[in-house]
Amino acid sequence: MLSKFTELYNYRMMIGGLVHRELRGRYKGSFLGFLWTFINPLLQLGVYTLLFSVIMKNDIPKYYIFLFVCLVPWMFFSSCLSAGCGTILASSAMVTKIYFPREVLPISFVTSAFINMLYSFIVVFAVLIFSGFGINPLALLYLPVVFLLEYILSLGVTLMFSAMTVYVRDLQHILGILSMLMQFLSPVMYSTSRVPVEMQKLFNLNPMASILECYRSILYYKQIPDITTLGGAALLAVVVLVLGELIFNKLQKGFAEEL
Repeated sequence: MLSKFTELYNYRMMIGGLVHRELRGRYKGSFLGFLWTFINPLLQLGVYTLLFSVIMKNDIPKYYIFLFVCLVPWMFFSSCLSAGCGTILASSAMVTKIYFPREVLPISFVTSAFINMLYSFIVVFAVLIFSGFGINPLALLYLPVVFLLEYILSLGVTLMFSAMTVYVRDLQHILGILSMLMQFLSPVMYSTSRVPVEMQKLFNLNPMASILECYRSILYYKQIPDITTLGGAALLAVVVLVLGELIFNKLQKGFAEEL
């Protein structure tokens, strides 16, 4: 494992170059370009707020903030789940022609998506401040920890499914549907208190559930996240990353033949 970290560190310039290329090419050719980083979450916020605050009303105070603080991190994870699976296939020419640690490709994709999410959080903080909702500086100290846990989880998921998709191409379509399903099985649009008690244990197996709860605790409830919830999020994130790397390492031996 240490040798793998050392090898990836030696290829840090390549990772940086791929991240830069991904960020520059994300909205290349579009009229608004980089502004879509801010427009996308705002448009989704508007649609969901209209749906659940006007058409299907609920009793959650300042629902648009309740939703927004989880919607942005969910969009990051969703992109890693549904689009990250194609990272090896999209770079098949590189994989078959030159040597480099194949993990470089998933890491580059997840890192560029993560940076994009951090830019989107500028909009989140702007909404929190200019709406008068405010923030708790003490609780905010825990936000980088939650960022890191979501990054680790998303990287594990991307490693796992990008390797599997090389062998089962249908996964690209299946994961798109799974991403949509998981959004409704994760506390993005509702509170975990709405989940029936008898389903709580099953619900908590969703690795994004505890991470989203931490985001909401910090940014909506303005509280330090529950240590049990934070610990559970950390455990699940590390387990998924280790499992993802094990699967990736086993399957990458046949990439050249399959591509």
